[in-house]
Amino acid sequence: MKRVLFVTSEVYPVIKTGGLADVSASLPEALSRQDCDIQIILPGYPAALEAARTAGSRRKARLSIGQYHVTLWRTRLPGTAVSLWLVDCPALFDRPGNPYQNEEGQDWWDNAHRYQLFCRVAAMMASGQLGLGWAPDIVHCNDWQSALVPVFLDHLPNRPGTVFTIHNLAYQGLFSQETFRAMGLPDSLWRFERLEFHDQLSFIKGGLVYADRITTVSPTYAREIQTPEFGYGLDGLLRYRSDRLSGILNGIDTRIWNPSDDRYLDFHYGPDSLSNKSQCKARLQQQLGLEVNGAPLFGSIGRLVEQKGIDWLLAVIPPLLEKGCQFAILGSGEARYTDPLRTLAREHPEQVSLTVGYDEPLAHRITAGADMFLMPSRFEPCGLNQMFSLRYGTIPVVHAVGGLKDTVVDPGQAAGTRATGFCFERPNEDAFLHAIDRALEYYSNRKQWRHLQRNGMAGDYSWKYRAREYLALYQSILTEQCKRN
Repeated sequence: MKRVLFVTSEVYPVIKTGGLADVSASLPEALSRQDCDIQIILPGYPAALEAARTAGSRRKARLSIGQYHVTLWRTRLPGTAVSLWLVDCPALFDRPGNPYQNEEGQDWWDNAHRYQLFCRVAAMMASGQLGLGWAPDIVHCNDWQSALVPVFLDHLPNRPGTVFTIHNLAYQGLFSQETFRAMGLPDSLWRFERLEFHDQLSFIKGGLVYADRITTVSPTYAREIQTPEFGYGLDGLLRYRSDRLSGILNGIDTRIWNPSDDRYLDFHYGPDSLSNKSQCKARLQQQLGLEVNGAPLFGSIGRLVEQKGIDWLLAVIPPLLEKGCQFAILGSGEARYTDPLRTLAREHPEQVSLTVGYDEPLAHRITAGADMFLMPSRFEPCGLNQMFSLRYGTIPVVHAVGGLKDTVVDPGQAAGTRATGFCFERPNEDAFLHAIDRALEYYSNRKQWRHLQRNGMAGDYSWKYRAREYLALYQSILTEQCKRN
């Protein structure tokens, strides 16, 4: 049985800001069902410690790292048999706001110190220095917050194998040289082939340079990040390590996201009982104050930021309102997007609903009740919402990038036989609107629309096969280590 330490800065339902939390819960749980002893380590945020106390936690270690006092707690990830370890350091993690920012939306000034300590504790646990009686064969790190773990393990004899997964290359963990010095890292790391990046400290380079294997969350994104357009200045390094880089598509937890028994829905349905989906739509319209009618209802859930193409969404809403369409939008982000969306919702209350923030039950209801789901992302490493919508018979309209391209099949690609949604290639609002117009043409033909819905709902979006790909990757690392030793 392989032993894996999964290092992450967020995990659902304990703490969540985005898709990383969903993956950090569902992938370890899927691996545990395939004879893998996987344990998660997470910073001890207040919400995480409170959840641990509720579930029952035990103190396993106390240590000091520099000026900081750390307690290591062990509990279980709610609803699973997966062990969850919490790095409790009140001086660094006992704060309001989300994991990375204060209540005003500004990054915590000491994020570099916070996540360096987290990485050091994870590396100590992985190398057996904490006397816990358990040490992993593989350490699987995720995004910049855990990217120094492979650095701290690199020089150790008989170290575990390391995997680093890029969930979004746009977030790199960049800090000043002054911060690098204050962190006490060896001068040897301040080199362009190590952690230095244009005179800044780059956390993410720790994973990209030092990990045995690099993965990202879709095959297309793995290719895209090796180009200047999507590589954020790291494309050269990723091309250099391309023999170590692979794309494994994310999955979803199909027990939580299942229209036939979703606990957040008043009506349940499947591919052979789609009439109840219209009941979900009517109930959603009632809840959001939209006019209850048969008008096409578009859903949108996610961060309201430039990456997600919200400016393109704002551009297409007015002409679609003239056609009688409706919009149910859920998300939070920048004022330059939330303010005009609020104006549209105020001026067209029976056609536009905006909910700022995150609401898990509403996310499920929008996914079930909408006719179409809009994801015009400029780039999208994987995306989960398009898979949720496919499973719920809600037709996605997406920009053909990253995981969106890997999961949504346009009628133009498959002559309708395997089609599941609508894609646009050119990165602009006109191409987006044209894709929506094509979707509306299909929507007007009930037989065609039902065919698209059933195609989407027939797909396997679970972690079953994707987890096997990770197990094969882990085994390849261990085999390579055995040959070296």
